[in-house]
Amino acid sequence: MKSLALLFLLVICGMGGLGQKLKPKKRSNGEEINFRTKTTDVCTMSMSGDEEMNVRIECKSQGTSYWCEFTGKPSLCRAFRNNPKIYWNQVAAELRKLPHACESTQVLKTTMCQKAPTEALMKQIAAGMEPEDLASQDKSVQKTSTSMRGAGQSSVKKIAKLPMLPTQHGQGSENESEAMKLAREHCWESLHDFCSYVIGIFRG
Repeated sequence: MKSLALLFLLVICGMGGLGQKLKPKKRSNGEEINFRTKTTDVCTMSMSGDEEMNVRIECKSQGTSYWCEFTGKPSLCRAFRNNPKIYWNQVAAELRKLPHACESTQVLKTTMCQKAPTEALMKQIAAGMEPEDLASQDKSVQKTSTSMRGAGQSSVKKIAKLPMLPTQHGQGSENESEAMKLAREHCWESLHDFCSYVIGIFRG
């Protein structure tokens, strides 16, 4: 009786081990791979999803950042199902050969799934620049406008220092036209009226 119970226990354990062996390999999900492009851009590739996978690539290059996203169903490729880790390593290896990880990269290439269906390909769906790059561009625009305002103020100061010309009584309209003439010569077009007013004050 004891031997029969022991035999039954061994059969149960054996079936449990067989069930573990038949489980498919775990797919990569939420993993990241770090790599550098041909021009030494520092990049991170992150993968997520199950049947339909999503890939996001983020890179930093000489003070700028860029990104791109891909989607597809690589699980339709048998080689991917057998070893997804090798698949993603091959993708990273191909990206290392490029000067830019997102430009001219419409499809992520691998050697192990070349004969897979079209739906299995990871195709690019979006790309762009990081917000901080746009912010730095805004700062440069603000800096340029500030320097232009400074140039305008210096022009007004130069006009204020112009020597006063002798005035003639009864010729106010002529003085006004002279002031406008000087304003057109030394001021921006948007400041003509203001400069003419200032010059008129100094000319009496």
